[in-house]
Amino acid sequence: MTFEHFATLARARRTNMQVDRTRAVPDTLVDDLCELAMWAPNHRKTWPWRFTAFSGEARDRLGQAFVDDMVAIGFGDAGKRTKTRTKYTRTPTVLVVGCAAHEHPTFHAENRDAVAAGIQNILLGASAAGLASFWSTPPVADGPTTLQLCGFAADDRIIGVIYLGWPLHTPDPPSRPAAPIRHITD
Repeated sequence: MTFEHFATLARARRTNMQVDRTRAVPDTLVDDLCELAMWAPNHRKTWPWRFTAFSGEARDRLGQAFVDDMVAIGFGDAGKRTKTRTKYTRTPTVLVVGCAAHEHPTFHAENRDAVAAGIQNILLGASAAGLASFWSTPPVADGPTTLQLCGFAADDRIIGVIYLGWPLHTPDPPSRPAAPIRHITD
């Protein structure tokens, strides 16, 4: 792969929720994307990534788990909770990506950084496979009901909810500012 090939892939990646809701994303492809995440830098080799993929009716259970956690902490009004209950059915597959905790504060932060870098690998891999993807923030990152549903530990945190599906069209690229780079040579 050349730099230009990679740059083309990175620039072609689009956030897109307009997908064919009837066309499943193969579990094997989701597994491959999660494996790509594991190649992100991980300074202390703590392997902090956690993954749970939801499809079919399980997406409804994910929405309800998030709502239960929202209610438990008094977060969101009735409208936000209703939207949360149903929004995970917008794409055929929803991948919840979690992060293992670490008792050392620096390593804890580095774990989150490694998981975020891994999510970027997932998004780029999804684009290369022809999938549309969207990285969303969970309504509650540490809700016990959702963590348990995902099979994550009680001290894990959810870093991203990744929507995956086959695009109906490719949106135009958004404009981006120039990179704010400063070069210091002496």
